[in-house]
Amino acid sequence: MTKTIALLLIAALAGSALAQTLPTAGQKAQWAREAEERLRTDWPWLDRYRTANAAVTKPVTVVFIGDSITQGWFDMMPGFFTPGRQGRGIGGQTTPQMLLRFRQDVIDLKPQVVQIMAGTNDIAGNTGPMTAEQTRANLMSMAELARAHGIRVILASIPPADGFPWRPGLDTATPIAAMNGWIRDYAARTGATYADYWSALHDGQALRASMTYDGVHPNKAGYAAMAPVAEAAIRAAMARPAPKAIAR
Repeated sequence: MTKTIALLLIAALAGSALAQTLPTAGQKAQWAREAEERLRTDWPWLDRYRTANAAVTKPVTVVFIGDSITQGWFDMMPGFFTPGRQGRGIGGQTTPQMLLRFRQDVIDLKPQVVQIMAGTNDIAGNTGPMTAEQTRANLMSMAELARAHGIRVILASIPPADGFPWRPGLDTATPIAAMNGWIRDYAARTGATYADYWSALHDGQALRASMTYDGVHPNKAGYAAMAPVAEAAIRAAMARPAPKAIAR
C-alpha cells in the first residue's frame, strides 16, 4: 500500500468522524498510524465488526453494508437502526474490501435483506486505481452472493458529490452519474430494489449544502432525507419473494 493511497484512505476516514469538526494534527497522525497498520495486517478490516457480529442474537431484517456514508448513518442516527437493522459501514472502504468481508458481515447474520451502498471510494481510488468495470464486477459479486443465500438485495445509488475534498480536481459527478445509471439498470434486470438516494440529496450535481458538512458525507438533515427512501426500499424488497438459497 503506497503512502499516497494510505493518505487518501485517512482523509476519507476523517470524513466519517462523529464530530463534524476538522481533526487536529495529532488526530490525523494517529489515524495515519492506525490506518497504515490496519492496511498491512487486516486490509478488508475483518476484525471491525467481529465482536458485534457475535453479539447478534435476534433475527436480522436488513444489513446495511457500505463505506463512511453508511457508517455515518449509524453514528449520527442510531435510532434508525433497530435490533433488526444492522449497520456494517466502514469509512474509506472500496468495493473489493466490502466483498472480502461480505460473508461474515452480511451472509452469516442471515438477514432477509441487504442494502449495498458503495462506489464513492472506488472513484476516489482509495485502495488504488479502479475501473468502472471492476466496481461493477464487485457489486455484482456481492449481489450474487446475497441471492445465493436467499437474501433480497437493495442496491443503493451513490450519493451526489461534485468533488472529493481528499482528491481535489477529480471529476466525480460524471462517474457517479454513470455508475448510478448502471446500478439502476442492473437492479431492474436482476430483481433487486434500487434505492435512489441521489435524487433525495442532490442540488444539480452536488450534495445539497444543507444536507452535508463537507460535500460528500450527509449530515443529520441528509440522513433524515435518506430515511424515507430506505424505508420504501425495505418494504419493496420484502414484498419480493426471497431468492432460492443454494444448498449448504
